[in-house]
Amino acid sequence: MHLMSASKHRPKTPTQFHVEHPARRPAPRRVKIGRREIFTQGLSRAVLHDLYHHFMTVSWPRLFGTLAAFFLAFDILFGLLYYLVPGCIANLNPPGFAGAFFFSVETLATVGYGDMHPQTLYGHLIAMAEIFVGLMSLALITGIMFARFSRPRARFLFTRNAVVRPIDGKLTLLVRAANQRQNVVQDASAQLRMLRDEVTKEGFRIRRVIDLPLVRSQHPMFFLGWTIMHVIDDASPLKSETAESLHELRATFVLSLSGTDETTGQVLMARAEYSSEDIRWNATFHDILEEAEDGTLHVDYSKFHDVEPLTKSEALHRTPDR
Repeated sequence: MHLMSASKHRPKTPTQFHVEHPARRPAPRRVKIGRREIFTQGLSRAVLHDLYHHFMTVSWPRLFGTLAAFFLAFDILFGLLYYLVPGCIANLNPPGFAGAFFFSVETLATVGYGDMHPQTLYGHLIAMAEIFVGLMSLALITGIMFARFSRPRARFLFTRNAVVRPIDGKLTLLVRAANQRQNVVQDASAQLRMLRDEVTKEGFRIRRVIDLPLVRSQHPMFFLGWTIMHVIDDASPLKSETAESLHELRATFVLSLSGTDETTGQVLMARAEYSSEDIRWNATFHDILEEAEDGTLHVDYSKFHDVEPLTKSEALHRTPDR
């Protein structure tokens, strides 16, 4: 009994302990949102589980490079299968692996010049499998190309800066937008939001998103331009803000604009971001609409981003804390 009790309390050997190895952390990922760059970590990039999104967002050179790499990889793979069994391909030219590789290229692309062809059961089976892979690849590539070319892309132009100036005796935040395609975008809608750092009563730091109501958030026909305005009155979240306070709160303004393209019927969406440094106080946009002597109207988009300071007569007589 004593020996048995001692064996129960015998210390474990090193081989009996479970050794936990730290998991390998994924490499940091750089995410660009507007002009800001953020590095994220702890999330693995499962590209194989999200191939459609990957091919929709990757650059064109990288997309063509990836497709070319897959094409060559399949050609080499099936070329090796042909090469491993000599005599399975008739009229192989040039002889050896080079001929098997070029026959693989013809088969995968479903070209079939007719000089080289399978002459054994093994050759026919490999060619049948390669033709199936080629047809599926062609269908997938066609779908990817169509999806990328047909994806709605809004060509909306936003001013580089926002301005704050008096309109009807009230300070107003203005952002100017234009439609570069010069066609009609029906039922356009705009939303302006402010993101800023805040500390709650409990001392909890949050990044709050605040809606800024617009004078007009809908446009029936967004064709040439649209000046989007938010009045800074007593009900505005900006009523007591200054350029310095917005900078301390790391305020960012996000303008979202969407509408239906009359030509294609697709919904277009675009976004512009403005930091506190991008806002020009007591300034105004240069007027880009000019009327010629014969009465014709001219819109000069070369001055679209121009900002001019207000004169004393245009500015408010009383602009507290500004």
